[in-house]
Amino acid sequence: MDDTLQNLQNSLCSIALELFRFQRVFEKAISKLAIEDQVKYQSQFAWFVKRVTKALTEANLRIINMEGQPYDPGMAVTPLNIDDFGIDDELYIAQMIEPIIMQGDIVYKTGTAILGRIDK
Repeated sequence: MDDTLQNLQNSLCSIALELFRFQRVFEKAISKLAIEDQVKYQSQFAWFVKRVTKALTEANLRIINMEGQPYDPGMAVTPLNIDDFGIDDELYIAQMIEPIIMQGDIVYKTGTAILGRIDK
């Protein structure tokens, strides 16, 4: 792959990561607005997400959010708090700090996650 194409894909990957982060902040911020303003801004943000997602799809990239899924050591995520748990604990992904970025069926960038213990 030539450097120009690689640089473009890296740039799109960076945009995808920032979109993921910004979405959380945006959702918290608009929750403090009046309902009619929430609807207006949610619609505008949905349009923005749709445009970015389309660009990612055209580059064969997609964002994978594993929140709520049972954790498996073979997942393409780096758990930040794995040392807080015992070997017999059943874990799940409580929060994704950074999503997994896939290019087709290949992991383009691993995600970062915070784990939680599944209570039995």
